[in-house]
Amino acid sequence: MTINGRTRTFTASDLAPPGAWFKASSSGNANTCVMVANLTATEHDGIGLHDSKNPEGPALLVHISAFTGFVASVRTGSFHSTE
Repeated sequence: MTINGRTRTFTASDLAPPGAWFKASSSGNANTCVMVANLTATEHDGIGLHDSKNPEGPALLVHISAFTGFVASVRTGSFHSTE
């Protein structure tokens, strides 16, 4: 994230407590998932994403409109390979 020309790197714990993160129920018990946290009601005002295999690694913070647009594109098959 860049604020006032400065880039800040977040970890999952910087953005939200462990209980705020969730993964798709279809993931089962696998530990190879993207974890998601709704941070729209926090100072971060966005959606947090991080790799479940590396909870203390870097995390992304994206605007809600970018995340909902991405999810909509996945649901409609926009990322389907034509090969």
